[in-house]
Amino acid sequence: MHGIVLFAHGARDPEWARPFEAIRDRVRSSRPECPIALAYLEIMSPGLEEAIDAVIGEGASSITVFPLFMAQGGHLKQDLPRILDAIRAQRKHVPISLETSVGEVPELLDAISTWVLNRVD
Repeated sequence: MHGIVLFAHGARDPEWARPFEAIRDRVRSSRPECPIALAYLEIMSPGLEEAIDAVIGEGASSITVFPLFMAQGGHLKQDLPRILDAIRAQRKHVPISLETSVGEVPELLDAISTWVLNRVD
């Protein structure tokens, strides 16, 4: 079974996480058989390692991490690969792949552009 881990930055304000929780809940509603977790880089819990372990615990035999970041900054270019390498080294039996940042997905860029344009017409 394939697992999903959504990966966001994290913040001190718990309300900051609501949009990410909504994405997780929508994906879970559409694919209830698919183990899914939301993880944070810093400040909030769970961290990426804990979320990956939770998804494995739910039966995932492979995992894709989806970074919910708008751009490829230092966290995605340096921090995330380093963290994932350490996690992969301890879980060699579970393939863990990494998607591109959500802000570089053409469909999302189109949706945001449409949303902006619909509010100025």
